[in-house]
Amino acid sequence: MNDPTRPQGSDSPRPPATALKPDVFAPAKLGPITLRNRTVKAATYEGLTKDGQVTDALIDFHVRHARGGVGMTTVAYCAVAPEGRTDRRQIHWRDEAMPGLRKLTDAVHAEGAAVQAQIGHAGPVANPKSNRLPALAPSRHFHLTTQTFTQAATLADIERVVEAHAKAGRMAIEAGFDSIEIHMGHNYLTSSFLSPKVNHRKDGYGGSLENRARLAREIGRAVRDAVGDRIAITAKLNMDDGVPGGFWIDEAIQVARWLEADGSVDALQMTAGSSLLNPMYLFKGDAPLREFAAVMKQPTKLGIKLIGKHFLKSYPYQDLYLLKDARQIRAAVKLPMILLGGVTDRAGMDTAMAEGFQFVAMARALLREPDLINRIKDDPATGSLCIHCNKCMTAIYGGTHCVLSTEPAWGSASA
Repeated sequence: MNDPTRPQGSDSPRPPATALKPDVFAPAKLGPITLRNRTVKAATYEGLTKDGQVTDALIDFHVRHARGGVGMTTVAYCAVAPEGRTDRRQIHWRDEAMPGLRKLTDAVHAEGAAVQAQIGHAGPVANPKSNRLPALAPSRHFHLTTQTFTQAATLADIERVVEAHAKAGRMAIEAGFDSIEIHMGHNYLTSSFLSPKVNHRKDGYGGSLENRARLAREIGRAVRDAVGDRIAITAKLNMDDGVPGGFWIDEAIQVARWLEADGSVDALQMTAGSSLLNPMYLFKGDAPLREFAAVMKQPTKLGIKLIGKHFLKSYPYQDLYLLKDARQIRAAVKLPMILLGGVTDRAGMDTAMAEGFQFVAMARALLREPDLINRIKDDPATGSLCIHCNKCMTAIYGGTHCVLSTEPAWGSASA
């Protein structure tokens, strides 16, 4: 029976589904692996690690999503180098982290789901004060929220970071992951090299799109060479930085074609926005300024109160809000693609399939209801309870969860 308190579908405009496409709940191949269905829990930084180690709470978080029905859950954010963390508590790939990661993957597999590790380097988005290490960027850049300048990456830094991605891929296999997602979005390091707004280099990594995409392609090829077909490889790639003069859809189309030609990835997940310059552009919906200010320390707290509305902007939400741009990538490549952005119900999933996407990725809707996939499978009319208030973003400092939920997503999976 339908729950009368639960939204039944969505009134947001959708493009027509013009052809019969695969059932979102049927098993599907992703590179060398098979998922039990075509749904992916997108990477959302959990804020549940301690001293760079997996905790029981982090395991519970992902077990609960696996138990809730997703085909694959994504562990975010696993940095490839110590200075590539956005916070020093985050996991970075090293021997000490491996037992906990293995425990996590075993627990997810016991629920019948696959598990993916998001790997990357935060670059200019990293917090040098927290990490006690300089943040790297293609060029020297002032970071508003940390009130620090980044350090321009040297050629030696670039070589080290490329190899660190390859090493992370090998370690992910050892830890039992089924897939890795290479982070190429949100003006993290690889994305910042792609962006003409952030990348002002004069060498072979700056200037033309071919040069700016060089790091992304080197990382992709290095990871593929390191892991072969022993694990699936996906990439999260920006379509639009959300700022004037930034990386844009026409350039994203070409980069997607290059990644396909290189054979470095098994699927693409397109995203948007800049954690460095316009963080709310990805999320759409409300900008929780008051809540952000409440959890920040000075002087960031004062800065948010004074100029936060200019940095944390609100954008209207509608279901499938990234589809319009993602269609252009879909038309340009033959690679499997994962649709992210406002997928909240069966109608949206079916539209994604009809539009030629092989998988859907969900984030906030699953923070609100980790068992939403099972609910939708049982009753296709089920709608999401997420209201896109984005207050979950402010919860990352103490464990990411929906603030409207009576029970955090990491509270009782082991019970």
